[in-house]
Amino acid sequence: MTTALYPGSFDPVTNGHLDIVSRASGIFEKLILGVYDAPPKNLLFTTEERVAMAKQSVLHLRNVEVVTYTGLTVHFAQKVGAQVFVRGLRQGSDFEFEFELALMNRMLAPEIDSAFLMTANEYQFLSSSLLKEAARMGGDIEGLVPEHVAKALIERLKAQS
Repeated sequence: MTTALYPGSFDPVTNGHLDIVSRASGIFEKLILGVYDAPPKNLLFTTEERVAMAKQSVLHLRNVEVVTYTGLTVHFAQKVGAQVFVRGLRQGSDFEFEFELALMNRMLAPEIDSAFLMTANEYQFLSSSLLKEAARMGGDIEGLVPEHVAKALIERLKAQS
């Protein structure tokens, strides 16, 4: 059985992420959505909130498991027996970063390969950072995140104002 790991901070999970999750779950027997516990970012949601939103978003995908982790992603991948990292690519600048990351991962864990999926056209521009900024400024985020995520995002931003 091939186990793949799709790691990220998912702050919050977007429809772009879920596009990658959905397609990767059709390729690999098991897909672990790894929610990084303490990324070097200014997070809007707690780890528990990010995990809960991701879990609710993938309920319909029977072979997807949402798990939180800390430390090096390659160590977590080895711990869960992943043979593949799944990464989404949006535009050219993603490729440069992901290429370097894949080479570092291969140096640290040569037994784990990387698979890259192109994000669907309608989500090529979408990032969690852009999404949060648009929502913060009152932009319409319908269709960019699941409804439960949009609701949580709007509530959190209102509480911060």
